[in-house]
Amino acid sequence: MKYRTVVMYMEIGCFVSCLCGWILVCSTLPTEYWTFSEVGSVVLTTSNYYSNLWRDCISDTTGVSDCKDYPSMLALPAFLHACRALAVCSVITGFFGGVLTLVGMKCTKIGGSEVANARVTFAAGITYLVSGFCGMITYSWWANKLVTEFLDPTFRAQKFEIGAAVFVGWGGSTLLISGATVMTYFSGKEGLPSRSPKRPRRPATYATARTRRTYLLPNTSSRGNMGPPLYYEGRKSRGTRAPTKTSATFNRDSFV
Repeated sequence: MKYRTVVMYMEIGCFVSCLCGWILVCSTLPTEYWTFSEVGSVVLTTSNYYSNLWRDCISDTTGVSDCKDYPSMLALPAFLHACRALAVCSVITGFFGGVLTLVGMKCTKIGGSEVANARVTFAAGITYLVSGFCGMITYSWWANKLVTEFLDPTFRAQKFEIGAAVFVGWGGSTLLISGATVMTYFSGKEGLPSRSPKRPRRPATYATARTRRTYLLPNTSSRGNMGPPLYYEGRKSRGTRAPTKTSATFNRDSFV
C-alpha cells in the first residue's frame, strides 16, 4: 500500500473522530443535566434540581418538571459567562474545522496540489485542536467548581453533583483532540517540509599574501637565474632595472 493511500485513510479516520466529538460537544449545550441534585427524605416529597449554562430546572416524583431561564445576564457570575463563551467557541471552531478538512483531504480532490491540500488539512487540524481544548477547559472548569463546592464544609448553599452532560462533553473533547493531533502530524509532515540543515562554515584563514609568496634569491648557483614569480608578472625585477643616468661632470673649460 502506498504512503499516499495510508495518509488518505488516516485523514478519513481522523475526520470521523473529530466529527463525532464535535457532535457530542454540540449535544451538551441544550442538555439540562450539567448539574444534578436530589433533595428530600420521603419518596413522595423528593425533588430533583438540575441546571446547565442557560437555565435552572426542577422536577418531582410525579414527573412534572419546570425550567426557568436565568433572569438577568448581567447578574450572572463571570464564571458562567466564561463557560458560555468557551462552549460557543468550541462549536464554532469545530464547524470551520470540518469545512477545512473536507476541502483539504486527499479523497475529496477539491483543492489544488498535494502540498496545498496538506496545508489546508494542517489548518483544519489546528482548528479542531482549538475546538477540543475550548471544550475540555469548559467541562473541566465546571466540574472543578462543583467538586470544590461539594467538598467545602463551609459552603451552605445547595450542593450539586456532576451531571451526565459533562461526561459526554469530556468524551467529545477527547475525540476532537486525539483526531486533530494525528491529522496535524501527518499533514504538517507533508505540507510543511523541514528546512535543510545549514552547512558549517569553514574557519577563515587570515594568511596574508606575503606568507604565501616564495622568494628566490637573485644570485643562486643551484637554480640559476630564474625569472620573477607570478605575483610580479608585468613588473620589472630589480636585476633588470634601467641604468640610471650619471650626474654630469663640469670642468673649467666648459665655463669659458
